[in-house]
Amino acid sequence: MKQYIKENESRFYEELFSLLRIPSVSSEPEHKADMGRCASRLCELLLSAGADSAQVYPTAGHPVVFAQKLLSAEAPTVLVYGHYDVQPVDPIDEWKSAPFEPEIRDGAIYARGANDDKGQIFMHIKAFEYLCASGRLRHNVKFIFEGEEEISSPSLPEWVKAHKDLLACDVILVSDTTMISAKVPSINTGMRGLAYMEIVVKGPDADLHSGHYGGAVANPANVLCQIIASLIDKDGRVTIEGFYDDVVDLSSDERAMLSKAPFSEQEFRDEIGVPGLRGEQGYTTQERRSIRPCLDVNGIVGGFTAEGSKTIIPRQASAKVSMRLVPNQHCEKIADLFRKHIARIAPSDVMVEVIEHHGCDGFLIPVSSKAYQAASRAMGEVYGIEPVPSRGGGSIGILADMQQILGADPLLMGFGLERDFIHSPNESYLLDQLFKGMESIALFYKYYDK
Repeated sequence: MKQYIKENESRFYEELFSLLRIPSVSSEPEHKADMGRCASRLCELLLSAGADSAQVYPTAGHPVVFAQKLLSAEAPTVLVYGHYDVQPVDPIDEWKSAPFEPEIRDGAIYARGANDDKGQIFMHIKAFEYLCASGRLRHNVKFIFEGEEEISSPSLPEWVKAHKDLLACDVILVSDTTMISAKVPSINTGMRGLAYMEIVVKGPDADLHSGHYGGAVANPANVLCQIIASLIDKDGRVTIEGFYDDVVDLSSDERAMLSKAPFSEQEFRDEIGVPGLRGEQGYTTQERRSIRPCLDVNGIVGGFTAEGSKTIIPRQASAKVSMRLVPNQHCEKIADLFRKHIARIAPSDVMVEVIEHHGCDGFLIPVSSKAYQAASRAMGEVYGIEPVPSRGGGSIGILADMQQILGADPLLMGFGLERDFIHSPNESYLLDQLFKGMESIALFYKYYDK
């Protein structure tokens, strides 16, 4: 495929840039029309790449793109999943170039969505195009690109259930993750789940003067901080009763396999700008980020936070809390345990409410699967080194739903790097990774059999 990329490189840029210029921000209502435009553009690219059919399907939220090329009932069927929605661009003043005007510099494409996930789904379209154009395609290939992944895919599970037969496949191929490094490729064998909650502490009917009332009434902000501080003990373990009941400990052999991935704590600290690391005792930094569950406060609101001073006791304070879950933990159960725990420890001199926002389960795939072995062989051929298995710390909730509904395992064959700064200003995607991704995906089809 190297020669095909070389011959079509300028066209590839033009087509990818046409996607990146569309501000398909799913969380912002003013971009609803842009979501439809992006979905339509994907249909055009899929049809020109060789799909027999491509259609935009409405959902309760943003539309789904589905395309397919069917060869025979006997051929293996690969379902390619990805998403065309992107994160908001704020803070806009930290971008070195306009987020929706893609720019190539320093060997990378800079734009919102360059990696996550427009650049990565584009690799699949072009690998498919090459296979069709060269007569090498021997699989049935289906594509499902959604527009709600960045807002937790609220509409997609029902759509997948309603179109189960249309989506029938042997494997779900996904590029929406990162690899360890450009020199040490990796294949993600699982993702963590998520339970996303909010704690709201309410006190007096209105903000009170802290001089007149301080020391006499419970301060919701103080109480909230006490509750939050109690959720993790000195050993870094979550204190919610029953939280670890369903966690399956990895064997020493499994931990040894995952530890093969090169990792420098010093480089890790330097990269994110922290003086030290903290987490659950008895586990390495990499294990804490992937095979262990955790709890984090994502934001706290309460009281006066503007410039200057305003001496009050706030009437209300709240915190958003995320719990990353490992496979075998279930988000509904963890959310219920969280709610009951907060109710048990809440003091009686304030009102405490727990709100459940959303959640998803994690999943695992075996390294012995034919899909994993095909991906490993393909990436090893392109990168010149056998990829190592890794576990993702983030969540792609819809994949666990699709695995259950369709009865097919996802394979996370991602080519992003930590340096790409997805979800942040100056998101980028290295051109070398873009093209090696295309090559690896094309070779996956060569080596994959059901």
